[in-house]
Amino acid sequence: MTNSILAAVQWSQVGIVLGIFAAIAVLLTVCILLVAKFCKTNADEKIETILSHLAGANCGGCGCTGCSGFAEKLAKGEASLSDCHVTEASQKAIIAEVLGVPFAEGKPTVSVCRCSGGANAKDAFTYCGAEDCAEEAKLSGGHKVCKYGCLGDGNCSRVCPESAVCLKEEKADVDPDKCISCGACILACPKKLFDRIPADAKVYVACSSHERGKAVMDACAYGCIGCGKCARTCPESAITMQNNLPVIDYAKCVNCGKCAEACPRKTIKVRY
Repeated sequence: MTNSILAAVQWSQVGIVLGIFAAIAVLLTVCILLVAKFCKTNADEKIETILSHLAGANCGGCGCTGCSGFAEKLAKGEASLSDCHVTEASQKAIIAEVLGVPFAEGKPTVSVCRCSGGANAKDAFTYCGAEDCAEEAKLSGGHKVCKYGCLGDGNCSRVCPESAVCLKEEKADVDPDKCISCGACILACPKKLFDRIPADAKVYVACSSHERGKAVMDACAYGCIGCGKCARTCPESAITMQNNLPVIDYAKCVNCGKCAEACPRKTIKVRY
């Protein structure tokens, strides 16, 4: 019975049918490829153009997972070129022209950690959990008496694409020669201790505590006590006291360093 059925099958016709299906499949594949090539949208082309002029660091400092995500947001008008601190100004100018938006070149910046604590700050308890600042901060703000200070678990150093952030004396420290000001450390720090300052700035305030003098002295050997000597000493009136902390107006600062010399707690650090 089986042999008779097989004998009745016209294999030449089966081959023709299979060949037709194969030809149709190939034809459809070619059509899809041609449509994808020649019917690409202007939006896709804009994203590709933007991406070709970005630095390609994929650092995540802009808040996106990578440069491709940032390029897409730029094309949609959901991000600003100022969010990227890695791409060169000349390339940003080209991207701005593609987007049809104005562009003004800003001054180069570097990141600094606004904390002098670490080994210089007292512990409230011994922390034995995960080596993760964000996780530790969930436990009463971390193991330090000062709830504004660095926890020293290294989230910032792990995300830095240039290895510019390291731990010194149990707190974060930024190497300005390696820093590309991408902002990855700023996003990673649960205490919000990192900030950008002009790359040519000589001094910065290495404290984030808003506590009053005695509370600061009880918690840290180098924390700012809000005495205001730096503000009174500055010849350009570039420093103002805000919520027990000095704030430097770098547009007025002339890098004389007198504020650092006057600081009794050595909270104002000299970068060079």
